Amino acid sequence: MTVDLLTLGEAMVSLRSAGPLSAGGSLAMHVAGAESNVAVGVARLGHSVAWAGVVGADPHGEFILRQLRSEGIAVQHRVDAGRATGVMFLERRTADISRAYYYRAGSAGSTISREDVDRAFAAGPRALHLTGITAALSPEARRTVEYAAARGAAEGLLVSLDVNYRSKLWSRDEARAVLTPLARHAVVLIASDDELGLVAAGPEADAARAGTDAAELAMAAELLDRGVREVVVKRGAAGAGVHTAAGRWEAPAVRVTSIDTVGAGDAFTAGYLSALLDGGDVAARLQRGTLAGAFAVSTAGDCEGLPSAAELALLAATPDGSTQR
Repeated sequence: MTVDLLTLGEAMVSLRSAGPLSAGGSLAMHVAGAESNVAVGVARLGHSVAWAGVVGADPHGEFILRQLRSEGIAVQHRVDAGRATGVMFLERRTADISRAYYYRAGSAGSTISREDVDRAFAAGPRALHLTGITAALSPEARRTVEYAAARGAAEGLLVSLDVNYRSKLWSRDEARAVLTPLARHAVVLIASDDELGLVAAGPEADAARAGTDAAELAMAAELLDRGVREVVVKRGAAGAGVHTAAGRWEAPAVRVTSIDTVGAGDAFTAGYLSALLDGGDVAARLQRGTLAGAFAVSTAGDCEGLPSAAELALLAATPDGSTQR
C-alpha cells in the first residue's frame, strides 16, 4: 500500500458562531486543524492521502473520523479513552475580525507519539506534511514531529513543513528554538512573510530590515543554503512567492469576495502540494495554490469550500457573481 501524502497532527471540533459568543446563539460544528485541512484539500484534488492523529473516546472524535473518512482519507488514528478531543470556538466578532478560543490543553491529540508515526509510515507515503502547530502542543508532540521529519528525510520522502505559528500556543522564541533546526529536514518550507524569521536566523533580529524584501531574500537564501529546496512565502491578499536555487517566482492572489479567511493558508498549501505531486513546475504550483486559497476565503468553513480538481477552472472561467448553468 502506498499513498501520495501522509500528514499528522491534531484535528479538533470547531464550533462556529456567526456573531459574538457572549451574545449566545447557534453554533455550527466543523472539523478544524491545519493538517486535516491540507489532507482534505489534497484528497479533493485527486490524490491518495493518509492522516494520523489521536482523538478522544467521545462524539467529537467520532465526528472527526467520520468527516475525514467521507473525504476518502485513510485515517491512521488512535483513540485515547482518558483524554478529550480538542475543541475550538470561533466567533465572527465583526465582518472583518474572527477570534478563536482553544480548549485543547492536555487533549488526546497532544499525545501523538513515535509509535503513531511508525504505524502511519506503513502506508508508504511519497510525501510527508508537517506543521509547527503540532510541535507546539506538548513536549511529546514536539518529539514526535522531530522524529517524523528526521525519518521522512532519511527515507527520501518529500518533506513539507508549514511554520503555521500560533501565538496562543507558544512564544516566538520558543517556536524559533524548535522550528529552526526542524527546517533542515524540509524539502519544501512554507511560511507567511512574518514567519520566516522563526526558521531562519539573521534578519529578524534587525528591526530595520525585518519585513523588507531584502530580509526575505536573505532568509530564503539561508534556508536554501541549509538544504531546503523550495521556500514558499504566503502573503495573503498579496498572493504568494517561491524562492529556489534557480530563482524567484511570484503570483498574485485570485480576486474573489472574501467572507472567511480561516483555513486559507492550508488551502494554498494543499493546492501547492497537489501540483507538486502532479509534477507541475513552480508556476503551476503557485497557480493552483492561489486558486485553492481563493476558494477557501470565498466560502465559509475551515475546509468545506475546498475545490475538486474539476472545479479549479471555475474561478478563472466564470465571471464574478454569475451562475454556472
